[in-house]
Amino acid sequence: MATAIHGHLHKRRRVCSAAVPVAVAPIDSLADELLFLVLDRVAAADPRALKSFALASRACHAAESRHRRVLRPYRADLLRAALARYPTAVRLDLTLCPRVPGAALAALSSAPMPSLRAVDLSRSRGFGAPGLAALVAACPGLADLDLSNGVDLGDAAAAELARARGLQRLCLSRCKPMTDMGLGCIAVGCPDLRELTLNWCLGITDLGVQLLALKCKKLRTLNLSYTMISKDCLPAIMKLPNLEVLALAGCVGIDDDALGGLENECSKSLRVLDLLTCRNVTHTGVSSVVKAVPNLLELNLSYCCNVTPSLGKCFQMLPRLQTLKLEGCKIMADGLKYIGISCVSLRELSLSKCSGVTDTDLSFVVSRLKNLLKLDITCNRNITDVSLAAITSSCPSLISLRMESCSHFSSEGLRLIGKRCCHLEELDITDSDLDDEGLKALSGCSKLSVLKIGICMRISDEGLIHIGKSCPELRDIDLYRSGGISDEGVTQIAQGCPMLESINLSYCTEITDVSLASLSKCAKLNTLEIRGCPSVSSAGLSEIAIGCRLLAELDVKKCFAINDVGMLFLSQFSHSLRQINLSYCSVTDIGLLSLSSICGLQNMTIVHLAGITPNGLMAALMVSGGLTRVKLHAAFRSMMPPHMLKVVEARGCAFQWIDKPFKVEQERCDIWQQQSRDVLVR
Repeated sequence: MATAIHGHLHKRRRVCSAAVPVAVAPIDSLADELLFLVLDRVAAADPRALKSFALASRACHAAESRHRRVLRPYRADLLRAALARYPTAVRLDLTLCPRVPGAALAALSSAPMPSLRAVDLSRSRGFGAPGLAALVAACPGLADLDLSNGVDLGDAAAAELARARGLQRLCLSRCKPMTDMGLGCIAVGCPDLRELTLNWCLGITDLGVQLLALKCKKLRTLNLSYTMISKDCLPAIMKLPNLEVLALAGCVGIDDDALGGLENECSKSLRVLDLLTCRNVTHTGVSSVVKAVPNLLELNLSYCCNVTPSLGKCFQMLPRLQTLKLEGCKIMADGLKYIGISCVSLRELSLSKCSGVTDTDLSFVVSRLKNLLKLDITCNRNITDVSLAAITSSCPSLISLRMESCSHFSSEGLRLIGKRCCHLEELDITDSDLDDEGLKALSGCSKLSVLKIGICMRISDEGLIHIGKSCPELRDIDLYRSGGISDEGVTQIAQGCPMLESINLSYCTEITDVSLASLSKCAKLNTLEIRGCPSVSSAGLSEIAIGCRLLAELDVKKCFAINDVGMLFLSQFSHSLRQINLSYCSVTDIGLLSLSSICGLQNMTIVHLAGITPNGLMAALMVSGGLTRVKLHAAFRSMMPPHMLKVVEARGCAFQWIDKPFKVEQERCDIWQQQSRDVLVR
């Protein structure tokens, strides 16, 4: 009987289980396109949340694996495992690995990555030609490779790069051992190159560049800045049919004679030309080159030649010119006048640190440039409200205005900016006479995303409140040494600007932990500078660590109340931290060791930390495998074992030894401002 009942119940269970449909996990029913849209949203809000998503289920784990396109490993020894975990990744960013040994790249040869198209090794050392050979062999689709700062990479490495025939973008900045022989290998092996950067490759000469121009006809961008080229290679460069961007900054071999030979050459494709610090070039050479590039859109002559009427007149041959950079140039009489006459299509003009700029000339030039969008007049100390009135009335469509240290502008003149230039997105009026009424006027610029108002002694919370209420798109604000700012103003900025990414409150001595607590609600904050704020403590820093998970740069120098507790919170929550300044804080060996657990930490400044011992410092340095730069007091150099310092240096870390006396006292903001102006005047 019992057996019959048991059989009957078993049969009923089978029928019921067959009748009830098995629930399908919702994640499995979504198409990859929809699922990836969800993951894109998750990553935008908090990239670390993707890890939590992957741990939810096997389906989530597989979906996250298929979705990831960019890899940024902390350790080179995990490279092979990371690539196996994410087989569809298209970009490999190794900038968080200061040392990538050749063995780590050689391990890739056993697991080919056909989907990988871009690799960034610009901050990594430890590999050579064998490692690059393995990388090229494992990535047949490689199209973008950044080897900047490869100071040990020479012709042998270039020969291996030549095997990457599909390469389209290659950056070899500061690969100083490379010569024309290596460049020739690349030119022959990589005919599809579109963009090549060779700045500071001191072994490159005209011969290599000529061969490059002969073989790589698809080049669109070529950077030869600070190389030893001369006039002999310029005709070959100008014959490149698709060249759009040419950078010759700091090339001492480029002079009027070199540019004069281009008069009979014509490059209709060239759009951008950079002659920054080519001090052997005068208006004669510039006149020659503009004849050869009639379709030029951007020209950089910063620190190059005097701006004379003859130079201004030659720009008439560039009717489409939109960007002109003249930073650090000497403006001669009527030089600006002829620029205003000749360059009516300009959208961007830089006169930063130029000497000889007057109200008359600047007023005239802006009156002609009705379509100007960006203007930089930084450190032009001879212009007054006359220029400011002309700028704001003639260029109401400005989106960027930089005028740091223009000390003759009055508070009344500065108010014109907010009243007339309501489309501004970037404004720098550091070290000016701005007051609260000026900030109230600036609140009309509702699209502001960058606002730099440091060393403005007359602003207070009252003016800052207007900005917080009216500029919701603000992402970067600089309040350096603006002593009238306190918690009330910072709180209003934090509440009204949810997109805030960077804030500088250094030497705003009235702020406390209340400000940090309010800023902790800005989830996108990645840069926080609060040096010289003695009233903030580890309590406020812990709020930042918990709320701002994207924090990458932190400066707490001379925040004496910040101690090991703050470091413990940073080690627990701030896994994105890359740079920190702890000088003069109350941090001990315990706090320093806790920071060493942050895998991505690359840059530390730890000068005058009374609680640090040589043993504790050495232990922290040995544990922190990702460090690339450390600033220390010179007194520690003799206290630490030389062989251990060499081990840390061999991993890619550079030490900077500082020999500064211990100084706690801080100058008042107004005294510091006057001293800085006196230095500039001298």
